[in-house]
Amino acid sequence: MTLEGGSIPAYPRYLGTIQRRPCARSSAYRLVVVTDRQRARSLDRVERICVAESDAKTLRIRVLDEIRQVVAFDSYVWLLTDPRTAVGCAPLADVPSLPDLPRLVKFKYLTDVNRWTRLAVDGPVARSLTDGTGGDLGAAPVWREVLCRYGIRDVASVVFDDRFGCWAFLDLWRDQTAVLFDESDCDFLAAVAPRLTQALRRCQATTFSEPAVSQRHDLGPVVLLLDEDLNVVSQTAAAQEWLQVLIPRVSDRPVIPSSAYNVAGQLLALEAGVDGHDAFSRVHLAEGFWVTLRAARIDVAAGTGQAAIAVTVEESSPLDRLEVFVQSFALSPRERQLMDLLATGIDTRDLARRLILSEHTVQDHLKSIFAKTGARNRNTLLSRALGARGT
Repeated sequence: MTLEGGSIPAYPRYLGTIQRRPCARSSAYRLVVVTDRQRARSLDRVERICVAESDAKTLRIRVLDEIRQVVAFDSYVWLLTDPRTAVGCAPLADVPSLPDLPRLVKFKYLTDVNRWTRLAVDGPVARSLTDGTGGDLGAAPVWREVLCRYGIRDVASVVFDDRFGCWAFLDLWRDQTAVLFDESDCDFLAAVAPRLTQALRRCQATTFSEPAVSQRHDLGPVVLLLDEDLNVVSQTAAAQEWLQVLIPRVSDRPVIPSSAYNVAGQLLALEAGVDGHDAFSRVHLAEGFWVTLRAARIDVAAGTGQAAIAVTVEESSPLDRLEVFVQSFALSPRERQLMDLLATGIDTRDLARRLILSEHTVQDHLKSIFAKTGARNRNTLLSRALGARGT
């Protein structure tokens, strides 16, 4: 089974087949001096894009075009992430290493240097691989095992993270014909990060604008079995049919969502002590519908060498949806607490008693939640947050 590359309509942009977007290569590295004034103007244009766009894919495409005016690059990989686990999904990419996708994902997750989860905690939010390794690129497994074979000279990484969660990470690649990323390049990427973080979080929030349209449940469970190199070696009988409901086929080849590679890569990172987040990710598909992917180690018969990792794909539970909902809409801790209680079905009086607040104060909190989410009443609020199963 292979990953289906190319631009695919509808669902794939959410679940995460690689979206390869042709773009003109910079005749880069003609040494063009970018002035502070040009950078400031570019930041203003990024700000306007962030305000105008509510779709994460369109936002990323437009911002990449703007970044290229200031920071030249040859290839890129930009993933959205689960806000709690920071596991990647919904990739937008233009890379030369697509045939090596499972290995690229594996070693990206096993590389501690400039890992997005480290940048989010330790900073800086943007840094080059040359800087992060002190010039010894071989210290980074992703470069040593994959990128060096494609002539990649340097990588600039930036994370989009705020107090509500981690929303995305971006890698820009330069090949052997390029100069290294310098301090001004990374400073510019760090400057656009706060603007983009807020916009990316808002894009996730807009996916809850309508109640979920449930997908088919008659196709059975989706379980993919992967080996240590993240190659798919087996699957449940219903898996391919279920995936094709979610990801329309554009050729005769079967499709594997790259989100499956990402969640499996996180399991390897967790086992190796590179990162402590769970191997778990929630991914929006379309029409308010979310799925949850999980990876777990399985026991295999001695000597078979077939598969070591199981990845499951299922419709997200109401509680899984609720967590992403409250983070995406930047609800306060008290508002999150109120949402948790609302999900149990209790009324205003019981809410006030449980929170040790007056009913008037509870109503004020509800008005604030309605204002942030655009919901007009509790039924609409809970339908969007928890999902509504179709009949």
